[in-house]
Amino acid sequence: MATATQRSNAQTGREGAAEQFSDEALMLDYRRTQDPALFAQLVERYEHPLYNYLRRYLGNAEMAEDVFQATFLRVHLKCREFEPQRKFRPWLYTIATNQAIDAQRRGKRHRMLSLDGASGRDDDASKLADLLVSSEPLPEFTADVQESGQWLQGALGELPDYLRIVVELVYYQGLKYRETAEALSIPVGTVKSRMHAAVLKLNEAWRQAHQEQE
Repeated sequence: MATATQRSNAQTGREGAAEQFSDEALMLDYRRTQDPALFAQLVERYEHPLYNYLRRYLGNAEMAEDVFQATFLRVHLKCREFEPQRKFRPWLYTIATNQAIDAQRRGKRHRMLSLDGASGRDDDASKLADLLVSSEPLPEFTADVQESGQWLQGALGELPDYLRIVVELVYYQGLKYRETAEALSIPVGTVKSRMHAAVLKLNEAWRQAHQEQE
């Protein structure tokens, strides 16, 4: 019979191996074994990025926590539907986005997206400015926005939901255009056009804000 130390070492070895597995491998193993340790590993990997996404999307920390829990409950319930060729991250964000939309409908809330949520880092705003400027060059926008993360956060909050969510997934969550398209159930071309539209609106907002100050 194995000693407590041996059992502990074996558990540690399994957890260390799990950390080396891809999300897809963990999900497929969980689908097959229903091992809670595998599921816990997935939850841990996405605890911060997914919660931050939901917090910014919903604008409410308590609701974001509820939706986070509901999302992983759905992952558990739908694990049999996860196929070997599928990518886990866009599948997870599809579930999370749908759960967030349902939560808004149930609560009859349509809060504005706030990009100063859980992360609240000014450097995030300046890096996003780099991305936007590189997509739509504008010298004065480049110089000033990088020094004004607060303005950029506010301007992003004024974008329509369908544009803000694309910026959030592509830039803040790091999803590729294809993955974002899958998460939102829209064509890749639509993702690209919405990113472009967001850039144009931000540039226009910048021009208007500075014309008013002159």
